[in-house]
Amino acid sequence: MRIVLIISLVMLFMACNHYPQVEIKTSMGDIIIEIFEEEAPLTAANFLKLVDENRYDGAVFYRVVTMDNQKNSSIKIEVIQGGLFKDELIEQLKPIQHETTNETGVTHLDGTISMARLEPGTASSEFFICVGDQPELDYGGKRNADGQGFAAFGRVINGMDVVQMIHSLSNTNQMLDTKVKIESITRI
Repeated sequence: MRIVLIISLVMLFMACNHYPQVEIKTSMGDIIIEIFEEEAPLTAANFLKLVDENRYDGAVFYRVVTMDNQKNSSIKIEVIQGGLFKDELIEQLKPIQHETTNETGVTHLDGTISMARLEPGTASSEFFICVGDQPELDYGGKRNADGQGFAAFGRVINGMDVVQMIHSLSNTNQMLDTKVKIESITRI
């Protein structure tokens, strides 16, 4: 009877957790993220396509934004940023349409993963993970003058300790002094 109950609970849990998950294996530990396909379909599909094509193998976390390293910004945020890093690799990818947090309802809370961009509609491969709640990155936030915010599409469900370790690494002008290797990003 107990085995039937346990199996039923596991099946119920799996049915409730309908979000795809990816594992980011880094040289400092692993981060597991659930991807919000329904809420942010364009951004999630783009990220998962890059994962399925193994585009992120050998990528890096290369940037950290902390309270101490953004002296010229009146709007402070805290994130770690990763991706392909090399312009020649990024430029090979087609940019995606910008999905605002106003459209998706996915806001920049602690552990949220989002696409990095310059202008709306320029994101392709580079992403960041929020350290703490970052409402100024949402639609209407003041981090970007355009007020469009960034396209959030998932959240960390395991491994925030790894995110925080990366966030605490030494950096020069927000660029990590030693990049953190992303060994792979795969669906689990």
